[in-house]
This record gives sequence, C-alpha cells and structure tokens, in this order.
Amino acid sequence: MIRSMAYLGLTTPNVAEWRGFGSDILGLHRIDDGADGAARFRMDDADCRLWVHPGEQNDIAYIGWALSAESEVLDLKSVIEAAGLVLTKASTDDAAARRVAGYYWFIDPLGFRHELAWGQFVSPGTFFPGRPMSGFKTGDQGMGHIVLLVPDLHAADRFYRDVMGFNQSDRITDGGRELLFYHCNGRHHSLAIGCPAPGLRGAHHLMLEVNSLDDVGIAFDRCFERDVPVSKSIGCHTNDRMVSTYIFSPSVLRIEYGFGGIAIDDLWEPKSYSRTSIWGHKELRPDLPPAMIIGN
Repeated sequence: MIRSMAYLGLTTPNVAEWRGFGSDILGLHRIDDGADGAARFRMDDADCRLWVHPGEQNDIAYIGWALSAESEVLDLKSVIEAAGLVLTKASTDDAAARRVAGYYWFIDPLGFRHELAWGQFVSPGTFFPGRPMSGFKTGDQGMGHIVLLVPDLHAADRFYRDVMGFNQSDRITDGGRELLFYHCNGRHHSLAIGCPAPGLRGAHHLMLEVNSLDDVGIAFDRCFERDVPVSKSIGCHTNDRMVSTYIFSPSVLRIEYGFGGIAIDDLWEPKSYSRTSIWGHKELRPDLPPAMIIGN
C-alpha cells in the first residue's frame, strides 16, 4: 500500500551549514526557506523532498510515505488504529506546507513520526542541481532510503511488516549486529532498521542515489576539498550492490551517496548476509559520533 518514501524532515541546530552542504556537496536544489526558517531542497520534479528545520537537537522530525490516494491511507488507518495508535489528519495548511494534497500522521511505537501522504505536488522541468551533476534516481522508487536505529529490533520488525505493510528484502548479521531491510517498490529497500544497543533510538543514514558513478566520485573529492568529513570510503554493499560513500552531514546523520542499486520485483526472495560490503566502505573517521542518537 505504501508506494515509496516521498520526503523527509530533520531538525538540527545547524540549519545554516545544511544550506551549503545540501547544494554544494550533495547537488540538491535549494529553494526558499520554509516559514520557520527550514532549509528546503528538491531533488527532482517534486516541489520539495527534504526539509531541515531549526531545532535544539539533531532529530528525525518526520518521514513522509507516498500512497496513491486518501482511500489507501484510510485502509491503512484501520490497521494502524487496531494496533493501538492514533492517526490524525493534517490540516489543509499543513498539507500545503508539505507540498501534498493531504496526509495523516502518527507516532509509531519506536517514537518516530510517520506521515502517510498522497498527491505530491510536482513542477516538471524545474529541478536545477546545486552543482553540475547527472541528477537523482527517484520516480516510482521515491526519495531513497532511511536507516533507523530502534530500541527493540524485533518489535520494530513486527510493526513495520505487520502494521505498515513493508516487505522484507533481506538481513545482514555482521560482527554481532543485525540489520533488517524492507521494500515497498522496485528499490531494494526504502527502510532499514538496526539496534546498536537496547533502548537507544536514532538514525544512521539517509541514502540518495545519483544517476552516474562519476557523481559519487566528484562528491567524494568535493568533501576533501572543502573539509567536509567523509565517514566511509567508496565501497559496494553485499545486498543492494550500491556503490557509495558515506558523508557526515551537519546534523550527524550520514548521507549515503550512491549509484547502481539493484532493482527487485514481487518474486524477490529475502536473503541473509554475513557482512555489509563486498569491498570498500572502510571507516575513515572513527572519531566522529557513530550515528544520530535521539534523546540520549
């Protein structure tokens, strides 16, 4: 029922740093700030995909998921409410601020806010990257993927599959840690979860996929030229075969900047892996915080 990851909202005390980072490093199209001073970015014809709101701490403000119509949201609403959660319809003004026809929102049992949206506004032919690049792979696969850190891995797995309806892609068990991956379209995963320690909540990275491997290498070079931390070298993942690097954003959340992820279909069979990467992805900055930990 959920079609794709449509948009993402962050909060951070470092909004000013995000404006240059988003456009000059990532190549996102920065548009006018939001009413609250949020830095806003486009990555394709959608009017806005990423909001970076001012806030006292680094946090995931909301995750927007695309559904085809309000009727689909109402079908999912009954399942969510049966799980004991409250789903609230956004006002017309709030929907307009998200650049969608409408959305409902709820807080999941792990503490994350999800927005179930339909009718995302688009303006064809008006995406202009912040630096020369080939553009981003979005379309039916949506914005990319988000990797959340949850306080209880198995409770989160049950909720995201049984209630929100995500399909398992595969799992990785590496060095005592377990990561679970989920899809809702042809992208290998739009959501993944891990549990670094019981009780902790946060996020590890947001993945943005570009249309050319050269864009990955150019972003990698620009980071070193501009003294932007790169937390992992370029490498290739075992499960989605994405060739990517991990860039440390001004809000601690890593940005996996990648190319070439495999496409999957309804006949996909979940697999298990014993390591995250075939090659590369070497840790370059062990001195940096390992993830965005929320409320710790």
